[in-house]
Amino acid sequence: MARAFIFPGQGSQAVGMGHELAKAFTSARLVFEEVDDALAQRLSRVIFEGPESDLTLTENAQPALMAVSLAVVRTLAHEAGRSLESLAGFVAGHSLGEYSALAAAGSLSLGDAARLLKRRGRAMQQAVPVGDGAMAALLGVELAAAREIVRDAAAGEVCDVANDNGAGQVVISGAAAAIERAVKLAGERGVRRAIPLAVSAPFHSALMKPAADVMEEALGAVDIAVPAVPLIANVSAEPVSDPDTIRRQLVEQVTGMVRWRECVERMVALSVDGFAEIGVGKVLSGLARRIARDAKVSAIGTPAELESFMKGL
Repeated sequence: MARAFIFPGQGSQAVGMGHELAKAFTSARLVFEEVDDALAQRLSRVIFEGPESDLTLTENAQPALMAVSLAVVRTLAHEAGRSLESLAGFVAGHSLGEYSALAAAGSLSLGDAARLLKRRGRAMQQAVPVGDGAMAALLGVELAAAREIVRDAAAGEVCDVANDNGAGQVVISGAAAAIERAVKLAGERGVRRAIPLAVSAPFHSALMKPAADVMEEALGAVDIAVPAVPLIANVSAEPVSDPDTIRRQLVEQVTGMVRWRECVERMVALSVDGFAEIGVGKVLSGLARRIARDAKVSAIGTPAELESFMKGL
C-alpha cells in the first residue's frame, strides 16, 4: 500500500499561513526566502502579515499557497531524514496545487514554480474582464446531472463544469449570465444548494483560453524533469511522469475540468491507502475522507501537525 501527498488550490489561503512553520524551522524559512528572491517581491510579508486584499489577489495567492506547501514538504523531509519518494508513492494537486506537487517531486524548481504561478495568476485574472465571468458550487449533485445543467443553461454562452470535487460537489464556471441561469436551473432540478462563488474570474472554463496561451509559452521556456514519483494529473486522472506530457497537461488544465474525484479514486485503485494534505487548510483531506472512506487521511500545515505525522511514520 502507498501514501499520496495532495496539495491544495486557491481559496485555502489565509493571512499568517506558514508563519509558525517559518519561525520554528530554518528549512521552511529558506523556502519563503527563495520564493521572494525568485519573484523579486516580498511575498512572504504579504503571506505572514497581509493585508488580506493583497494575499487574495490571484497572482499572489497562487505562488503563496505553493510556497507554504513546499515549506512543509522540505521541512518534513529534513526533519524525518527521508526523501519524498520514501514518504509518498504519488503526488497530486488541485489546480494550482499541481505546480506545488511537481515542485515537491523535483519536476519543477521552486523558483520556476513561483514564477509560473505568478504569471498564471495574472494571466487568468486578465483573460476575462471583471464581472463578465462567474463560478458557482453545486452541492448534492453528481457529475452527469451537473453536465446536463450547464448544457441546458449555456444558451450559446460558455458554461462549463470546472471541478468535479466528489462527495456531490461540482463547481461550474463560465459567462456570468449563463452561470446565473445554471444556478436557477439547479434549484428547479432539486440540487440541494447552488452557491455563487466570490471569485475574480471564471477559472477552468473555455473563457480561460487566453491564459492557456500565455502558459503554453511560459511552460515552454522552463525545464521540467521526471518527477521523483508520478503525478496524478487533473485533466486525465492518470499517473504521468513524462515531462512533455506534464507540460501539455498543465496547459490543458487552465481551461479543462479538475477531475479531483477521479484522481482520488485512481490513487485508491493504485493501492493508495493514505492521503496527506500538504500546506494550508483541510479542504482536500475532507474530500478524500468522503471519496476514499477506508483511507487514512491527515493534513500537515503546522509544526504540531508535522510532529504528529512524523510520529506515525
